[in-house]
Amino acid sequence: MIFSTKNTQALSWGLIIILALIWGSSFILMKRGLEVFTAGQVGALRMAVAATVFFPVTFTIWRKVPASSWKFMAISGIIGNLFPAFLFATAQTSLSSSLTGILNALTPLFTLLISIFFFNKNLLRNQVFGLLLGFIGTAGLSLLKSDGGVGEMNWYVWLVVLATLFYGISINVVKNYLGGIKPLYVSACALACTAPFSYAYLFSTDFVARMQTHPQALTALGYLVILGTVGSAFALILFNKLVQISSAVQASMTTYLIPIVALVWGWLDQEPLTIYHVLGMLTIISGVYLVNQQGK
Repeated sequence: MIFSTKNTQALSWGLIIILALIWGSSFILMKRGLEVFTAGQVGALRMAVAATVFFPVTFTIWRKVPASSWKFMAISGIIGNLFPAFLFATAQTSLSSSLTGILNALTPLFTLLISIFFFNKNLLRNQVFGLLLGFIGTAGLSLLKSDGGVGEMNWYVWLVVLATLFYGISINVVKNYLGGIKPLYVSACALACTAPFSYAYLFSTDFVARMQTHPQALTALGYLVILGTVGSAFALILFNKLVQISSAVQASMTTYLIPIVALVWGWLDQEPLTIYHVLGMLTIISGVYLVNQQGK
């Protein structure tokens, strides 16, 4: 099995690359889903599919999970998965998939901030500079219009920022409270906590009517099934394993590569790519690099 290797560092980097490819492709899949469904439906459907994939596992193992761990499972599921799914989908109604992928790189910055304020991690001087660079890059990207030009602030950018904050919370919760539980168990139970909300929201909308009347509904549903199965369910197992065998900040380093994958997909889909996108991405990634430096 992939997890049996003794070379933890090599395993960590292998997981980082796989996750970057999966999650870097998730933004173009959301874009395809939004061609038929509303942002809320895309977010709910993504989580509903992911939870459904895990139902057989959840039904089998839920008794094996300590009762004291369920509240942390719920935090990971709802704050670390459900809320970001809705926030990212809503943001992409106004942002390109490539820009959303770039902004996802803020995750390590919030992972560090949460670990400092709530888990007693020390803040180094270079990490302060890294945080400043990251937020400067974000502010610059928030001024980009859909055609790649510079205009007034696009407030949808801050929905992605909020989603990455939630990711940072979830990463620290998994690392500090769920490290002794199998990644499959963590993933299955966390997503099970999102299922009631996802299904309740989805079937309170016109989802069924769209499936019956829209000519591209099945195609869009196929993209979102891939997103939920691979981009949420399968990727969450890999990510929880990565969090458990590495530091919380290192685990969030997948965001070094996610923007590149997202940019490639955006370019293939003929989205605008300007020097401002590249500068913003490089500024954020430079900040992430500094945040991950452990020296003085």
